[in-house]
Amino acid sequence: MLFYECVSFILVDDEKVLLEKRREDKEIDPGLIMIPGGHVNDGETERQALDRELFEELGVKAKQSEYVCTLIHKTTEIQKIHYYWVCSWEGKIQNFEAASVFWHPLSDAERLDIIPDRIALAEYRRLFS
Repeated sequence: MLFYECVSFILVDDEKVLLEKRREDKEIDPGLIMIPGGHVNDGETERQALDRELFEELGVKAKQSEYVCTLIHKTTEIQKIHYYWVCSWEGKIQNFEAASVFWHPLSDAERLDIIPDRIALAEYRRLFS
């Protein structure tokens, strides 16, 4: 079974988590509400992918991040998603890839469209809240 390695980044501010609504023209999970993230490129570590994707998608740089968990997401491909809490970042959050990004109450994980994201937020809350 071929797994595609991915990273997702959990950004929290004032008990709200940053989510994205994916563009409808995306091949994978079009239009879904999700935690932002992306694929790990060949030769990259998870942390390198985290830094690259965070900058490409949101225009910010992680100052500190902590590993949360790894979960499997079956979509048009089978993804192994490594979730990281970005404890602090520098730069102003912008939207470069999604249809939109927005802050949502951390306590309302049911808003997320995929189960692994819901589990990852519950694990974040268990470990770090």
